[in-house]
Amino acid sequence: MTDNAHLADRDLLAHLFRVAVTAADPAAILPRHLPPPPKGRLIVIGAGKGSAQMARVFEDAYPGPIEGLVVTRYGFAVPCARIRVREASHPVPDAAGQSAAEEMMALVASAGADDLIVALMTGGGSALLPAPAEGLTLADEIALNTALLRSGAPISVMNAIRSQFSRIKAGRLAMLAPKTPILNLVVSDVPGDDPGEVASGPTVPGGRSPDEALAMIADWHIDVPAHLTAWLTQHRPQPTRPDPERIDTRVIASARLSLEAAAKAAEAEGLNAVILSDRIEGEAREVAKVHAALAAEIAATGKPFARPALLLSGGETTVTVRGEGKGGRNAEFALALALAAEGLPITALAADTDGIDGSEDNAGAFLDGTTAARLRQTGKSGQSYLSNNDAWSAFQTLGDLFVTGPTGTNVNDFRAILIR
Repeated sequence: MTDNAHLADRDLLAHLFRVAVTAADPAAILPRHLPPPPKGRLIVIGAGKGSAQMARVFEDAYPGPIEGLVVTRYGFAVPCARIRVREASHPVPDAAGQSAAEEMMALVASAGADDLIVALMTGGGSALLPAPAEGLTLADEIALNTALLRSGAPISVMNAIRSQFSRIKAGRLAMLAPKTPILNLVVSDVPGDDPGEVASGPTVPGGRSPDEALAMIADWHIDVPAHLTAWLTQHRPQPTRPDPERIDTRVIASARLSLEAAAKAAEAEGLNAVILSDRIEGEAREVAKVHAALAAEIAATGKPFARPALLLSGGETTVTVRGEGKGGRNAEFALALALAAEGLPITALAADTDGIDGSEDNAGAFLDGTTAARLRQTGKSGQSYLSNNDAWSAFQTLGDLFVTGPTGTNVNDFRAILIR
């Protein structure tokens, strides 16, 4: 395949990414879920990387008086006229997030029976709303989050554990307003679309038991500080049970809907598109090997999907950090795929739909069947980058990073592999 063909296919994959993101755009989705005005106040709260965009859409579309507060990642804020927007650190919490969480808890606690709370929740809210449980500190939450992020555990496990140590997660925020109706409008970034997992479900009843959380820590060999496991054993916080009749929860955007939109657009371009799954989890480099094997089978036999084939998948892979490099889960997936699929007639894109993969400024990365060879030509192998969890540097060296900036939504990973 020529370099120009690779570039044309990259343009196509970037277009499909934009289609997927547009399908989860709050501006197109949220207005149809506006509630009728309550007798009292309408209070908007929110957390996550897309919460500020959701807040602006809500206040632009809602005809009545509103007030509220949302917290988003640094650099993701958009101006709102009536809803306060705070910025904080992600993926590791900071003092700004704790201050915003305290402010949000006070606002919710002020609500009465005639008021209505609308909660706008997107992925990333877990780190953005640190509220250490009694006897714990922000430093404890930071240490816990750092251990979880390095563990390779799936998001469901991480949320189940960190909710144990919080005054706001797993429905505890809703418990501060026991008589107030709550409408949860959720943009899901979790496999399976359980709304209680998004932002660790501050206004969604439920949560896991301490024994379940302790078992997860042991099963996944997570290096949680000993004093935190001791605290959990002693205090044993229980799952919340807010009255479900006063809480209306709606998942308004998800990976499945975005992948379906991308598949339809791909078919319009003459591709045989198939969605492998919208809930893929597992170690990014291992998931990449499975995708590479399927791509190799299609390239060799034209089965089970006729070429040109497009494989789409979503979900949330994980990375067990053992090195000192840079890069998020999508860049690591892309690098592992490039190594496993060397020489195949493919062009692929792996990116996070919120526009940020890990801690750097890229959404993900492009790759093709020549990526591994081009890396060797620079004097350093792709495997050496992968061993150091340094996928960002590998793709930065090649100029193959995919940079979009904040997208205003978050329905998790977007992976597209085009096989000619």
